[in-house]
Amino acid sequence: MRIRHVVAAASGALLVASLAACGGSAAASGDGEKVQGGTIVYGHEQEPPCIFGGWVQQAYISRNILDSVVTMADDGSIKPWLATDWKISADGLTYTFTLKPGVKFTDGTPLDAQAVADNFAYWEKGGNSTAKVSIDPYFKAARAIDATHLEVTLTKPYLPLLQMISQAYFGIQSPTALKRGDQQNCEDPIGSGAFKVQEWKHGQEVVLTRNPDYTSWPATAKHQGPAIVDTVRWKFLSDAVSRYSSLATGETNVIYDVPTVNWKDAKTKYDVQQYITPGKPVSIYLNTVNGIFTDKALRQAFAYGADRKSAVEAAFHGVIPYEGNPAVSQSTPGYHAAVAGAYAFDQAKANALLDQAGWTARDASGFRTKDGKQLAVKFTYPAGSVFTTEGATLLQILQQQWKQVGFNVTLIPETQAETFAGKYSGPKAYDAQPWYWTSPSSAILWIVWRPDTKDNPNGSNSAFYNNDQLSTVIQAGNSAATTEEANAKYAEAQQIIQDNAPAVGLYTQTTSLASARNLHDVWLEKSQGEPVFADAYFTK
Repeated sequence: MRIRHVVAAASGALLVASLAACGGSAAASGDGEKVQGGTIVYGHEQEPPCIFGGWVQQAYISRNILDSVVTMADDGSIKPWLATDWKISADGLTYTFTLKPGVKFTDGTPLDAQAVADNFAYWEKGGNSTAKVSIDPYFKAARAIDATHLEVTLTKPYLPLLQMISQAYFGIQSPTALKRGDQQNCEDPIGSGAFKVQEWKHGQEVVLTRNPDYTSWPATAKHQGPAIVDTVRWKFLSDAVSRYSSLATGETNVIYDVPTVNWKDAKTKYDVQQYITPGKPVSIYLNTVNGIFTDKALRQAFAYGADRKSAVEAAFHGVIPYEGNPAVSQSTPGYHAAVAGAYAFDQAKANALLDQAGWTARDASGFRTKDGKQLAVKFTYPAGSVFTTEGATLLQILQQQWKQVGFNVTLIPETQAETFAGKYSGPKAYDAQPWYWTSPSSAILWIVWRPDTKDNPNGSNSAFYNNDQLSTVIQAGNSAATTEEANAKYAEAQQIIQDNAPAVGLYTQTTSLASARNLHDVWLEKSQGEPVFADAYFTK
């Protein structure tokens, strides 16, 4: 998901919470009697513009409110959720889902096949832009055969369909509630999930309360029945130091995005989890239609010119993995490991490429010049939405290394408001810009690298890179008959991207949690790593 293309329409003060289900320090022992009820206080990093939508920060919340048709197990297989079974036609064009009977949204609306069909129509109209691009142009129609049978038809075979719809972007909302309008749905989406929204205190927290009538848990759930706790207080704590210290003081029971400087300490005091997000890793898009990076040699020199691997290890204290493949993250099915080693740090190669391209002179500051023009790079980055303080440190390390080979890299941090407004989204707004996109399939290649044309723009192609061969190969992978055939095509696509260097790999997008040891069964969903609280409970 790309933030600026998915917004549907901070940190607040940390309130000291009474931990209803436990006493003493948040790091207390996990041994003891299981408690029914209680309040989980969860410290998250970023506040999204809506409680559901196409940014993973929105999906983190909506996964606990909205149920999906299918879910993904830890081994990557697709398991039942709202659908108990499904059949795929021999030509791969028709999927027929059998749905659980009797499920209702929390507003009383039946969650039947028509409701699911209405959600597909909502996504296709842009109601969730990530859902839309995840199934375009393959989705044709969805119709209710009867109350418990849904038929989804495609324009052509799309092998990753089930994997893609397992994501929280495809959470099913009440069609009755959707008619209320975008703003009310933004504030209070209505699902059939384990929790419902009680209140959103902007700048502070979203309060989720237990759905006592919950009947539609996924096959991957750790228990059957409604949520065990009564309430989840989803607090927005952007300051990493305060967020981590809140565990020790007992103000939170679990936090997101453990600062890597505290990772070793957290492992000794808390239960920790780390999830390497599949999809597109955090990588640097290079503008291929304006500026110096229209020249492939300069893109390659930029890739060779900095020790990205060592910089990632230094900035993230060895906790977050380096990723040299800019197109697909190492945890993604279809990942082509062979391309990850390309453009290993080599200043000699970078200098040779720049010399050959005619950038042979240096100005008084040591930056390369050609025909009186400085080798300058306008490097914008979403500081308010993607890059933490540790990420900004990484970019500063790289900036100094690029200077050694002659690039004058100016780092321009974007505020979250600027990102949402699209201030730095056009082809004349930057030379380089880093992004990621979570996805459980190498089909992410189509979302990111589909050609960007006047008649069919692709706002996710931030390198503005059009390659007909690449487009053909990715589509062949998406419509392949077998996983093996698909992965061969996806590998070919990753090689094309690496050879032409429209992007440069940096690191994997990573989710980490640290939980008090008297809080159990908080788990990370497989397709994109949302924290799930429906099975969580305290001991005393």
